[in-house]
Amino acid sequence: MEAPEVVELVKEALPGCEVEVQVDGNHYLVVVVGEVFEGLTTIKRQQMINKALFQHVMDGTIHALHPKAFTPAEWAARQG
Repeated sequence: MEAPEVVELVKEALPGCEVEVQVDGNHYLVVVVGEVFEGLTTIKRQQMINKALFQHVMDGTIHALHPKAFTPAEWAARQG
C-alpha cells in the first residue's frame, strides 16, 4: 500500500485533518494533525487513526502502524 492511499483513508475517516505518511516496507508512520484531537488522550487519538486503517492491519497489508496525533497547537509547538 502506497503512502497516498493511506493518506486518503485517514482523511476520509478524519475529515479536516492534515495527514503525513512515511512508509518503510510495510511499516507505516502516520502523523495526523487536527482539531478533532483536542482534549483527547494519546490512546484515544491513536485509536481513531487505527480504526481508519484497521482492515489493512488485519489483512497484513500494514504490518506495523505507528500513529501520531496532534492538535494544530501541539504540532506548531513541535515545529519550533
